[in-house]
Amino acid sequence: MDKQTDSIQPMKWQDDTLFLLDQRLLPHQKIWLEFSHPDDVAHAITNMVVRGAPAIGITAAYGVVLAARQAWNVAGVNWKQAMTAPLARLAESRPTAVNLHWALHRMTELYMTLSDTESAETILLQQAQAIHQHDIAANHTMGKLGSQLLAKDSVVLTHCNAGALATGGFGTALGVIRQGYSDGKISHVYADETRPWLQGSRLTVWELQQDTIPVTLQAESAAASLMASGELDWVIVGADRITANGDVANKVGTYMLAILAHYHGVKMMVVAPTSTIDWALNDGSEIPIEQRPQQEVTMLQGQKIAPLGTVASNPAFDVTPANLIDAIVTEAGVVLSPSIETMTKLKVKN
Repeated sequence: MDKQTDSIQPMKWQDDTLFLLDQRLLPHQKIWLEFSHPDDVAHAITNMVVRGAPAIGITAAYGVVLAARQAWNVAGVNWKQAMTAPLARLAESRPTAVNLHWALHRMTELYMTLSDTESAETILLQQAQAIHQHDIAANHTMGKLGSQLLAKDSVVLTHCNAGALATGGFGTALGVIRQGYSDGKISHVYADETRPWLQGSRLTVWELQQDTIPVTLQAESAAASLMASGELDWVIVGADRITANGDVANKVGTYMLAILAHYHGVKMMVVAPTSTIDWALNDGSEIPIEQRPQQEVTMLQGQKIAPLGTVASNPAFDVTPANLIDAIVTEAGVVLSPSIETMTKLKVKN
């Protein structure tokens, strides 16, 4: 299974160029877009060509490589000063996912140590590729750790897409699901549609089908009745930002699922790499929540579905309090009943 799922990756570096799989067109079209300019990479992140916190961070790292190439060609020995503007545009492309800023910080720390030579692009590319490969390895580790928490033949629900397409490969929440199914711990998966971008129906179901993992698609409004049936054991999701006390920002609708799960005695697992933890924020009230265009709610595939003049709210994320979460799984270990005290062990390891 590992070999097959590792073949699903949303980005690749080939022939000195960044290629992104256009996730807006999946599952019916598999189109790779070519990028050679950092500003185009920033637009791709904003416009959901690539999405998912770890994947955004990796893509931004490759964007820095392109920025270095452009800066050297334009400014020569003054290339470091020319990096400021394109990196700022990359940083502004999505405000909630902390992996983006983590990756840009890693890349910035490196290029500031480099001498004014043309070899900077090569050195930065090696760092971006290392970030990419580390993410895949971390996902496999999280898959094994998360699987250990599951009982045999568990039935699980996932929201949005935290799979190979949202990461460097294999996935966070779907990494646990893939590993759990391989280990005989998971017998069936339910996937929420995840409106308005339908990442669950378009991407998660498609990924699970590639591995022949039994999956049933549902509207997220059906989650309460599913839990009331007693059939469900776990809700397993990813994260875009985790604060020091264990509060979690994830795709909007996650908070609703956590409340329902708590009421019905269903366990809640969040799976994310340590790069998703923002130790500078004490709790979820400090997380910036991205507001996306109203048209994503009032229109569907270019067609109007709401009356003319409709005002729509479109937060991309919501915040789930730590006391509604049973386990946070990272590559550095598992935190049960997350809190400011229990999260500290991850900070020490990280």
